[in-house]
Amino acid sequence: MLQDLKSSKLIHLKGWLFLFIGLLSASLIALETANYQVILLLILAIWAFCRFYYYIFYVIEKYVDSSYKFSGIMSFIFYLINKKSNK
Repeated sequence: MLQDLKSSKLIHLKGWLFLFIGLLSASLIALETANYQVILLLILAIWAFCRFYYYIFYVIEKYVDSSYKFSGIMSFIFYLINKKSNK
């Protein structure tokens, strides 16, 4: 079983690596297609997924249900299932 990452240096490295992977991948897609419509749709998709992530892990906890503490996307799915079954 994997343990939680505790080193702040490694956490920062992991975050910057995610940014690098995202920028590299988006750049390669843009270079491959060279189509402004595809590039715009890619930008909009990335922005929308980031906003959804923010909604799951910040908005729900801070503004909707302060008892909800996130630990991943699966915890959000279980949260939704439990909310529906408790009604």
